[in-house]
Formats: sequence, C-alpha cells, structure tokens
Amino acid sequence: RIEMKNFGVKVCVIEPGYFKTMITNLENLEKNFHDCWEKLPAEIKASYGERYLRDFVATLKVMQKGYNTNLSLVTNCMEHALTSLHPRTRYSAGWDAKLLYLPLSYLPSALSDAL
Repeated sequence: RIEMKNFGVKVCVIEPGYFKTMITNLENLEKNFHDCWEKLPAEIKASYGERYLRDFVATLKVMQKGYNTNLSLVTNCMEHALTSLHPRTRYSAGWDAKLLYLPLSYLPSALSDAL
C-alpha cells in the first residue's frame, strides 16, 4: 500500500471476517487438508500426529457455525472503496473483524498470540 503511493495509486485494504463462501466450505477444506496430509512425508506426519489433523478439522467445524452469510457487508466495503472521493485506508467487514480482529491487531504480539 505504501509502496504504491509513490506512483499515485491509493490502495485500500479490505479485511473481512469469516464469511460463508466456497473458500470456507467445510467439505472442500477438509478434503484439501486430508489430501495434503496424505502427501506429507511420514516424519512430518509423526511430528504433528494424527490428533493434530483431527483437532484442526474439529476447530473448523466449530468456526463454521459463526460464519456470516451476508456477503453484502464485504461488497459494500468494496463499493465504498471504489466510488468514494476519499476512501478509507482500511475496511473491516463483519462483526468478527470489527469486534475481535481489529482490536486484537492493536495488542502487543505476545498478548494477541496468547489469545
């Protein structure tokens, strides 16, 4: 964003929370993770363990329940960034981006990592 300013290009960053899309589709994600897992060398699988993969997929299942289905929150940010005379530098779309990830970004790294 800062590098492009020298060329007269304004870059706006849109930081959405979790939204229900094909990218976040649980079946697709789970299949991709299992496919990647199968391609890993045995020593890496042993380092992580089967439990890591199971716990990761279980976490995805829990997270999916909180996905936002209103994609207009993201497209409205895009529209504002493209059509506004004075667009903002950053846009946060979704309650999780505004109430969780944005405040988390202001915390010291050690604290945000712990949370």
